[in-house]
Amino acid sequence: MARLYEHQGKGILKQFGIPIPKGGIARTPEAAYALAAEIGQAVVVKAQVWVTGRAGKNAIHFADDPTAAEAAARLMLGMQIGNFTINEALVEERVQIAQEFYLGIIIDDSARAPVIIFSSVGGTGIEEIAQTHPEKLARHKVDIRAGLRDFEARDLVRRAGITGDLLNKLSTFIPKFYQAARTYEARSAEINPLVVTAAGGLMALDCRFTVDDYAVFRHADLGIEIAREFDRPPTPLERVAWDVEKNDYRGTFYFIQMETDFHKGDRVIGFHGAGGGGSMMNMDALLNRGFRVANFVDTSGNPPASKVYRAARIILSQHGIDGYFSGGSGVASQEQYHSARGLVKAFMDEQLNVPAVIRIGGNGEEQAIAILGRANGQFPAPLEAYGRDTSPDECTQRLQDLIENYAPLESVSPRSFPEPAEPYTFQTVTDGTITFDHAVCRTCESKACIQTCVPQILSLDGDVPVLNISHDKAKAGGCIECLACEVECYFQGAGGGRITLPIRGLDEVKHGDSD
Repeated sequence: MARLYEHQGKGILKQFGIPIPKGGIARTPEAAYALAAEIGQAVVVKAQVWVTGRAGKNAIHFADDPTAAEAAARLMLGMQIGNFTINEALVEERVQIAQEFYLGIIIDDSARAPVIIFSSVGGTGIEEIAQTHPEKLARHKVDIRAGLRDFEARDLVRRAGITGDLLNKLSTFIPKFYQAARTYEARSAEINPLVVTAAGGLMALDCRFTVDDYAVFRHADLGIEIAREFDRPPTPLERVAWDVEKNDYRGTFYFIQMETDFHKGDRVIGFHGAGGGGSMMNMDALLNRGFRVANFVDTSGNPPASKVYRAARIILSQHGIDGYFSGGSGVASQEQYHSARGLVKAFMDEQLNVPAVIRIGGNGEEQAIAILGRANGQFPAPLEAYGRDTSPDECTQRLQDLIENYAPLESVSPRSFPEPAEPYTFQTVTDGTITFDHAVCRTCESKACIQTCVPQILSLDGDVPVLNISHDKAKAGGCIECLACEVECYFQGAGGGRITLPIRGLDEVKHGDSD
């Protein structure tokens, strides 16, 4: 689920006619001063972070005047809370509270429906309310075909012990909240506290929204960078990885950095999994041997070789890792030679400079191991590949042995290629470019590209490979980016084939130019 900041959630509420405090976002202490002066009364300065209990973390301050608001923002901005650096503060009017409530909605998978939760007690977590005041809490399962009707909202509020004029106000308020959550396809949303002000009106003093991952693309106005649930803003590499994943639905590529502050010799490993359960098993084996894991990656669901390639390049871009370990369940249904070719091309392009152990199992396992084994020696660091019959513990022991006996080079240069004398090119579905140098292809005896092209879209025109489909069809997905045109050409042919697969933003991150 993609989380929204408090101020983003309040922006949604405001669209649906739900009152919120007057205020705005400050990114500098001076902006906090200006906002407080504009509001013209006592304010609250609240850090915009995805954590609970902000008051106890010194992330909420009350200020009686603009000078105090500026001082609070100066103290707060740049402060670290867990993995989160505070970059924004919400400055808003301080509201006189007469009564507090809790209002939330969650998609209940067991009920297969949205469930509205209302409590006549607010200000604390709903779990605590449920334990200490169960009689003041009521739930209602919403029929999504009919929506939340007024009489259902009234009944919900009545069951929580509210009567009279306040019941009528809340019964009008709650359907607006439901419509806001429904419109933005929230997996969960809450207002806590929902208050009655001293003037008698209802107002949302705090709110949280999480939007369904698969709905994010329909709500560009929210400015969500990555449709993942993080406890912090995404790292530059996570942004790069998401850019790979978001428009390529062929299989899964999930990337999250677990550590960023490490150096060579810290026993930190770049991890590449395939399938959730098997990945956890292999990560456990690494942790049990005293390694730390820089990242979690999952490429599963039969991804193309190009997606595995991009995942491997991103993993290797983490400065300071001591090794590369890849391991999944061992019984994956995806064709493992695709993953093997993706890894080999990544290791060759990056000139692998940390030992790598690959535990690969499933369809085409033997062929995949042969592809990986054949590549060992083509880059500075050693590469070993094992199948499902070799346990994760044995594989991690081999990685440890390789690390202990390998001295990384101070620097390595990426692979370079001569300009083709007679280029023949076409585009792929992810903006890749496949180039055959026909001058080299004429010298090739094996014509390995023809035999190993998985979708069989290449044919010989005389003695050189050409498409047997249109360039448009190749770009639309006729070329599945199996990478055989380069990998098999390199090992079995004359080396005339090359596929370039862009990874937008990766060079900037590697060279420290990203934000």
